[in-house]
Amino acid sequence: MSSEKGKELGEGSSSRSAAATAADHHQQLQQQQPAQLSRYESQKRRDWITFGQYLKNQRPPVAMPQCNYSHVLEFLRYLDQFGKTKVHLQGCVFFGHPDPAGPCTCPLRQAWGSLDALIGRLRAAYEENGGLPEMNPFASGAIRVYLREAPNKFAASASFQFVFEVLSYLLDIATTFY
Repeated sequence: MSSEKGKELGEGSSSRSAAATAADHHQQLQQQQPAQLSRYESQKRRDWITFGQYLKNQRPPVAMPQCNYSHVLEFLRYLDQFGKTKVHLQGCVFFGHPDPAGPCTCPLRQAWGSLDALIGRLRAAYEENGGLPEMNPFASGAIRVYLREAPNKFAASASFQFVFEVLSYLLDIATTFY
């Protein structure tokens, strides 16, 4: 009987140690594999890598500590070529029309919301990668001005003339009744 108890105890302790070993192995695997990043963190990381690559491709290459707001503005202008938002120029026949009737050669731009979100992510990434908040080129006044003026360019090119025409029409109607 005592041999059966010994067997049971022996089996129990070996299964406990096997479970402990499996738990240790699982914990080691978790430590070896990086944690799954959130969508925001993944995008921030991609944006940071892209900006770093942009600086490396400059002639001459620019190191991150030498980066300033002018490099950030150049980067934002560079990204415009990949945009999907048509911004009609003042001389374009579709300037001021929200739904143009045909194609034109006006440039495509990045949407304002995309640029604003990008700058927010890069601003955070700069500081997370050792940059000082007071030296953050993404937080400069020039960048804030650029982002503040961007929606005005979109509004003027797409609907200013249209809004002007609608207001003129409404004024004409209002004056005929008085």
